[in-house]
Amino acid sequence: MNHGAHKESTPVQRAGAVFRRVSRAYSPPEEHQLAGHLGALVAFGVYTAAWGAAVGVRRTALPDRRRPLDLLLTAAAVFRLGRLLSKGSVTSPLRAPFTRYEGASGPAEVKESPRGGRIRSTVGELATCPFCLSVWLTTTFTGAHQLWPRATRTVTEAIAALAVADTMQLGYDCLLQKNSGSS
Repeated sequence: MNHGAHKESTPVQRAGAVFRRVSRAYSPPEEHQLAGHLGALVAFGVYTAAWGAAVGVRRTALPDRRRPLDLLLTAAAVFRLGRLLSKGSVTSPLRAPFTRYEGASGPAEVKESPRGGRIRSTVGELATCPFCLSVWLTTTFTGAHQLWPRATRTVTEAIAALAVADTMQLGYDCLLQKNSGSS
């Protein structure tokens, strides 16, 4: 037996080596943090499994179907909360450890870019992307609807009302701008 010989690699080490090869072939690390995105996928899987376990422990029966109005209200709430969390100037302190301020980007919204190392920049990328946050928020609303239907419906309706009010505010501003330009 030769003690100086190379040890047999474990399945985890082999998987890591394959991932590093795929990652290098996919893009240079400074252009796309594939490892960070893999971590985010794993975290999302754990998050989703936790909601599933909580619903399973409560033995909550899944509905045969959701009311169309619930779907619409949830979509509006996810949209508005996703924008508020990822772009809102008032929520910038939540994103600040992971992002760099670049300027205003719209009414009560800011443009930020991810900063820091792998984990920090991945969190920054997630925190500034309303599309990315929408996946997490939809999972949250779906699980919460199963565990606390009345409370979740109340919160969902309130956030959806905010989305409608914001749309009306923006529409009103557009009408004022259009009318001031035609005089």
